[in-house]
Amino acid sequence: MSGDVIVRMWEVRGESAKFADLIAWVCDTAVPRIEVEPLHISSEVFSSTDHRVVVISKWRSSPTPMPDPPKDLVARKPHVWDFTQVDR
Repeated sequence: MSGDVIVRMWEVRGESAKFADLIAWVCDTAVPRIEVEPLHISSEVFSSTDHRVVVISKWRSSPTPMPDPPKDLVARKPHVWDFTQVDR
């Protein structure tokens, strides 16, 4: 349904030696680039001890894709999932 809020989960595994650089790129470049979009509601960034970064963003509809991270910072390409809230 077009009126639903869409929650996008974007996850990438970073190169361990460059993990701090990946987090900096996500926080300073990627997230600010999507936050200016008119349908964007909010974003949160998380990291894990196994060198993963997750961005959870909320959208009024049609999420804008995150930019591709620099290849030298990631161990594999990002994965993306979209969710809508379940009424319970």
